[in-house]
Amino acid sequence: MKENLEQNKLNAIAFYKMAFEGNPQQAVNLYVGSEYIQHNPLVGNGIEPFVDYFDKMAKEYPEKSIEFVRIIAEGDLVALHTHQVWPDNIEYVTMDFFKFDSNGKIIEHWDSMQEIPKVSANNNTMY
Repeated sequence: MKENLEQNKLNAIAFYKMAFEGNPQQAVNLYVGSEYIQHNPLVGNGIEPFVDYFDKMAKEYPEKSIEFVRIIAEGDLVALHTHQVWPDNIEYVTMDFFKFDSNGKIIEHWDSMQEIPKVSANNNTMY
């Protein structure tokens, strides 16, 4: 079971990085199962809307970047905690959750994204 958790972590990172950097179709071909249930309200449900969304994002924002800060796996879920930098140096903290099927393929996704504020009430980072 531990081997599956470690492999699922690697696959979630590879999938997200590949899609984020402009190759969502290849990411789907390599890492997604027969279905893809999407919970982000800005992206349509299924594989084709996912590919369309990330293709558009790659064209509109080619200079964005991502850093994977934490990766946590339990059961059939992998959570990615990331730091993203977008044009105009706008920074976001994101948390993505991926559900895997018994074949190690991604079949479901949830996420939350928050812009990192310029001022904080404490000295702690969001990581």
